[in-house]
Amino acid sequence: MQIIGEKINGTRKLVAKAITERDASYIQNLAKKQVESGAHWLDINAGTHPSREPDDLIWLIKLVQDVTDVPLCLDSANPQALQMAMKEVKQTPMINSISGEPSRLEGVLPIVAEHGCPVIALCMDEKGISNTADERLQVIQKVFTETRQAGIPDEHIFVDPLVMTIGTNTEAGNIIFNTMRLIRREFPQAHISCGLSNISFGLPVRPLINRTFLVLAIEAGMDTAIIDPTDRSLQAAIFAAELLLGKDRHCLNYTRAFRAGKLEIALEKSG
Repeated sequence: MQIIGEKINGTRKLVAKAITERDASYIQNLAKKQVESGAHWLDINAGTHPSREPDDLIWLIKLVQDVTDVPLCLDSANPQALQMAMKEVKQTPMINSISGEPSRLEGVLPIVAEHGCPVIALCMDEKGISNTADERLQVIQKVFTETRQAGIPDEHIFVDPLVMTIGTNTEAGNIIFNTMRLIRREFPQAHISCGLSNISFGLPVRPLINRTFLVLAIEAGMDTAIIDPTDRSLQAAIFAAELLLGKDRHCLNYTRAFRAGKLEIALEKSG
């Protein structure tokens, strides 16, 4: 499982405050804690007005690269911001994201192709987000037609089926799991990712829902997740799920995690 650390996101109040006040230590601490907790990528989302976004995004990139070598996931649909950011990154970033929307394909896909970036592809188009797995697959099929024509290999695509809160649609989980299975079957070389915590929005005891959803999503084919890597109980669930699904040869990852103390929370709660 690849983990994209979600915490450097300007839509979060404290991060937005840090960006506005240019609080470098706050941002760098977020980066270091996520990397120490096992993040393979760090999502960088300025979340500011398009006129400010390029400067804010570059400020974040420079700060994070000063304290870690982990690759970045540039979270923006603004081609200008992405083009400027590409001049500052020290290694090839992931881009978050493209979709079936013509404006995103026209604006962002050429940047992805030019720089050989991995890219998150959203299962939505100009009509919005469909309520069925089959229709979401149809959208992503069109996206793959475009990415293949642009010379982007399938293994560089991280498909995001777009998790919606189950609090407003109790079929939201099944839609995602079914979409993941369809994508895994049709595009076996691609990756599957999602913004995990969306599933529990508005409901009590959100960590329980998130952990359970995570395990079911891994079984359905997810191999990447945008999560808070400092959530130790979520990390423990990943190790256990991959172990039980035969994705952990000789149980090495699980036993190493135990020896490193990464399963402490699960152990404590078991009594």
